[in-house]
Amino acid sequence: MARVVYGVWGGEITDNRGKNLFEIEENPEFAEFDAFNQGNPINTFVGDRGFFVFSPDASLLDALWLYMDKAAEESCGKCTPCRMGTRLIRDRLAGLRSEDMQIDDTNAVLDEVEMLANHVHNTSMCGLGQSCTNALLAALTHFRDQLEQNRYLLPAKHTMTYVTSPCIEACPAKVNVPRYIDYIKDGKPSHSLGVILQKYPMAATCGRVCVRFCEMACQRSMVDEPVGIKTLKRFVADHEQVMNDDLFSKELIPEHQPDDLKVAVVGAGPAGVSCAYHLLLKGYAVDVFEAMGEAGGMASIGIPSYRLPKDVLKSETDIIERLGGRFIYNQKLGRDFDVNELFERGYKSVFLALGCSEGRLMNVDGEDVSLVGYEPGIEFLLRVHDHVEGGGDMELSGDVVIVGGGNVAMDCARSALRMGAENVHLVYRRTMEDMPADHEEIEAAEKEGVQFHFLTNPTRILSKDGNVTGVELVEMIQTESNQSGRRGVEAKSGTEYVLTASTVVPAIGQRVAGDCFKSNDGVKINKWGCIDVDGSNLATSRPGVFAGGDCQLGPSTLIHAMAHGLKASRSIDDYLQLGRIRFFPRSRMRQIINKYKTMTDEWLGTPVQHLYRVPIQEMDPEVRKTLFNEVEQTITPEEAYHEAGRCLRCYRLYALVTEYPIPEGCA
Repeated sequence: MARVVYGVWGGEITDNRGKNLFEIEENPEFAEFDAFNQGNPINTFVGDRGFFVFSPDASLLDALWLYMDKAAEESCGKCTPCRMGTRLIRDRLAGLRSEDMQIDDTNAVLDEVEMLANHVHNTSMCGLGQSCTNALLAALTHFRDQLEQNRYLLPAKHTMTYVTSPCIEACPAKVNVPRYIDYIKDGKPSHSLGVILQKYPMAATCGRVCVRFCEMACQRSMVDEPVGIKTLKRFVADHEQVMNDDLFSKELIPEHQPDDLKVAVVGAGPAGVSCAYHLLLKGYAVDVFEAMGEAGGMASIGIPSYRLPKDVLKSETDIIERLGGRFIYNQKLGRDFDVNELFERGYKSVFLALGCSEGRLMNVDGEDVSLVGYEPGIEFLLRVHDHVEGGGDMELSGDVVIVGGGNVAMDCARSALRMGAENVHLVYRRTMEDMPADHEEIEAAEKEGVQFHFLTNPTRILSKDGNVTGVELVEMIQTESNQSGRRGVEAKSGTEYVLTASTVVPAIGQRVAGDCFKSNDGVKINKWGCIDVDGSNLATSRPGVFAGGDCQLGPSTLIHAMAHGLKASRSIDDYLQLGRIRFFPRSRMRQIINKYKTMTDEWLGTPVQHLYRVPIQEMDPEVRKTLFNEVEQTITPEEAYHEAGRCLRCYRLYALVTEYPIPEGCA
């Protein structure tokens, strides 16, 4: 690790020039900085909050020129300060660092650069322009002498730049959100969809059920409301549906791998579909083994049709077959085949995307899975799915109690109403604010008539003659906060009461099915019952076998699963082509940004007109609670243009200089 020689970050100044190791003062944020890759220390790091120099021989001037050169390249060109100012600054810095150009008055040039930098910062219309001169201004204010001296240092050779934004970094799949919004503003929805399809094939699905980490990070929320990023994604996916149907064809794949380089994907959920998609685009032959009779995994059986119509999901999972892949249905790992058998069949690599298909028990008195009326959340949703799709017979009446606070619990509660329950009670042991479910899902359930019981927990299942008759509950009280800041809960003695019910549905979590693996599979399972992997590449303990999605993360989100599918496809490609997995410079840069929290969440202060997000048209709650028709509607092109115009384009730019060459990898 390297110590900071000098720098400015977030207004905090560090100056250790001329000091020995024992005299160096530690900066609270960047006391020590990891090497970029093994044995390759970082000499200079420049970002939107400032810069750090880790080597006395490093040229800050050169690093700032590199940074501004990238800023000029990335400028969208829609405002003059950013478009022209970044170029002028770049050219002035180039003059200072050039041996061929004679500059008599260095201070005069630096004064001009400072004037230009302030102008770009104060008058640019987007986040890139507003933040890209912060490091330069900090250097001019606090270390101008260093810039003058750096003219005589050798230029940096081993460099990397990285452009991102808060919403990109918040997205597990790292979709370039501002770019696909820009294309909507430009009237190019097909281009917008293309940006999304670079990361995963299930754009319309994600546009309906994504949990929107990007919107949680959206800086527009500091003005009024976050940009409707998920809504815009759904718009382009639905608008370009015909193009999406015609786009994917095996004949359009530019290159094909040798026939013997076959890959087996186990699980046709979002992780498996995403991995297969990217491998097929690379030219591999891919077979997807699925335990159920259809593709989609939990997105199919676990998300009701009123949120995700099955024809929408099917149109996107069908992309795998249009690209030449195969689905092999009703084939379950551990029952119909094992990992060893896949290799014996000639597959050169395996991706395990099993999901978490087993519900967890509540471990309370009277709990018995054989009771009529006791149905774990996943099994309940599967029965609902089969009934709605015409493959099963399900009747529901009386009062239903759902236990849990996540999206699965919300789906169970809202589905129970649609299946004919007279009253639906949702029991959660913490407060509404603690619920992991999307706020919109909670609000929708309330509007439809679900009755919430917060700070309440089951203690016993009541039954008679093999049938559920109710559940005994106890009130909970909040206790002190734990290390993470979340308050604990404990039962309040003497507050027990009974809630009559004919059906009890525990939706408190899922786990990987315990009968999937054999002892000789060579796949290690961790203490949480998930597949153990190397987090950087998703490699398991067995060479050639990779794992991702819920079976590795535990119950997670659709976007996390699809991100794992992409990562696994890259690792499998490297494994088959090189026999090893390459170093990914962009992934390493993301690790640095997240580890050291380099990206500011402070509002940049530029005045912005208040423009609230486009309202989504929904069916009336009294009507929709009896139907499985889709509740939310796609916005119009005019509404999409308005919503896209709310994006502040909060790009952030990072650059670093290393001691030695950075290994080549992929994005």
